[in-house]
Amino acid sequence: MAFSIQDDATSRAAEGTLADRVTGLIAADIRARVYPVNTRLPTELAMTQQYGVSRTVIREAISRLKSEGLVETRQGSGTVVRDPKAADAFRLGQGSANDAESPAHGVLRILELRRGIEAEMAALAAERRTGAEMTQIQQALRAIARAEKEGRDGVEEDLAFHIAISHAAHNAHYTELLGMLTRALHDAIRLTRSNEARRTDLAAQVQAEHEAICAAIKARDAAAARTAAFMHMHNTAGRIEQAGQDFWTGDSRAAARRVARAKLGATSPAQTKGSKAAAPR
Repeated sequence: MAFSIQDDATSRAAEGTLADRVTGLIAADIRARVYPVNTRLPTELAMTQQYGVSRTVIREAISRLKSEGLVETRQGSGTVVRDPKAADAFRLGQGSANDAESPAHGVLRILELRRGIEAEMAALAAERRTGAEMTQIQQALRAIARAEKEGRDGVEEDLAFHIAISHAAHNAHYTELLGMLTRALHDAIRLTRSNEARRTDLAAQVQAEHEAICAAIKARDAAAARTAAFMHMHNTAGRIEQAGQDFWTGDSRAAARRVARAKLGATSPAQTKGSKAAAPR
C-alpha cells in the first residue's frame, strides 16, 4: 500500500502537517495489523518512498508513535510494533479544544499540571540523589547546551534532563507519571522551546533556570530545588503567554491544538527508562 502526500500549504492548513497525516496513516496500519505486533517497521528509506515524504517527516512520525506507545526501539531490532490494545488500555481523560480559546491555553494547562510535579520531584532528588545520578543530571544539562549550539531543537535532551531528575527522586511513580504525560508534552515542549529560541535572552533565561535546578540538587538543598523547579514552570508559562500572534501560526498553531485535545495516556516502560522519549522541559 503506497501513498503520496504533497507538501502543499493549503492542504496542510486544512488537514494538518505532513507529520500529523503520516503518523495517522501508520497508526491506522498498526491497529489494522498491517504491521503485526512485535514486527519491525520498514526502514526510514522504505517509508519515505512509501509515504512520499522526507526522512525528517518519517522521524517525527515515529517519535510521535513512540509517545503514543504504538512502537518502541529495541536494541538490535530497530523500531518494533507494540500491541495497540496495550497502548490504548489506559487514559487519564480527554482534553478539549475550543476554537474561541487562545492557542496557548492547552500548553498552559499542561504547565500548570507540571508545576507541582516538577517541584516535588526536584526536592526529593535533592534529598535522595546518588553521586552517579547527579552525574547523569549534569550530563543531561550539558547535552541541552550542546544541542542548542548545534542548531537542534533540544527536545530529547530537555526530556532526558527531567527524566534523570525523576530517577534521582527514587520514587518510580514520578518517572511513570512523566511517561504518562509524554504524548501531550512532546508538542508542548517543542512549542516552548521554539518560542524561546526566537530570542537569545529567553534562551539564556531557560538555561539559567535549568542550571539553578541542577545546582540545588547538587547542593542537596531540597527547598531551593523545589523553588527552582516551580519557578522554571512558572516562567515557562509566562514566556508562552507573552508569545505574539505571529508565533501561533502554521505548525505552532497545529501543535497547540494537538496539546489541547490530547489524551494523557500510559506509555511503555522503555519510554521512561532512559532519555529518548519526548518529555518535559
